Amino acid sequence: MTESAPLAAQRREVILDTVRRKGAVRVAALVEQLGVSDMTIRRDLDVLARAGSVEKVHGGAVSTSGTTCDEPGFETKSTLKSAAKAAVAEAAAQLVQPGSVVAISGGTTTFAVAHRLRDIANLTVVTNSLPVAELLRSFGAEDGSSAPTLLVTGGAPTKSASLVGPLADQAIRSLQVDLVIVGAHGVSERAGVTTPNLAEAETNRTLISAATRLAVVADHSKWGVVGLSRFADLSDIDYFVSDDGLAEQARTVLGDQVGRLILAETQGT
Repeated sequence: MTESAPLAAQRREVILDTVRRKGAVRVAALVEQLGVSDMTIRRDLDVLARAGSVEKVHGGAVSTSGTTCDEPGFETKSTLKSAAKAAVAEAAAQLVQPGSVVAISGGTTTFAVAHRLRDIANLTVVTNSLPVAELLRSFGAEDGSSAPTLLVTGGAPTKSASLVGPLADQAIRSLQVDLVIVGAHGVSERAGVTTPNLAEAETNRTLISAATRLAVVADHSKWGVVGLSRFADLSDIDYFVSDDGLAEQARTVLGDQVGRLILAETQGT
């Protein structure tokens, strides 16, 4: 009997998620965990290795990623997982209340959230993102509507067009905001929420400390990725907004540790 593709794909997703979380996995452990044969697991590892997702070693497989210090530019990141980001952004925008003070960090997913704030009345937005600042400034100019009150932190720009460093941190420390919406380079059970940029991590921590509530926005591909510097633990998060492509194991971990897990539907896109 030929195995169905969906079952094989689900099993490989579990394997890949396990490798990302633990850094390595043994064939024997996967056989016990998934209740399939040794040969089935080895075939799964062959498929994942050919895709560059894992590296096969004697008796199992190891992660090919490890801890990353690479920080893609804003334009590069904008092209990745666009449908998932749009779904995440739509769900995250529902957390923003009229008349509130909202902080928005740098990143392409937070930029997508900012796009959806146009019709929310009487907002004050604090941001260290140059693209978010430019977008919000354009709202009233485009259609005559009332643009949000905008506060830009200042600071030194990163490759991802975020303003970071002592100037940004000093400006943020004087503020109190209702909700901060923060993007992530990576999220994992072990490392929490991370970024490859040390200065950006510090500025994100400062944004979080100024806020009453923390929302992290991250599509499913961010799970298991670990950047150089952690800026939040999972238990710090009031709302974790992702999409319905998030692995079951990630859903379990996040459901247990964050205040509320929100999964946006991507409608198969």
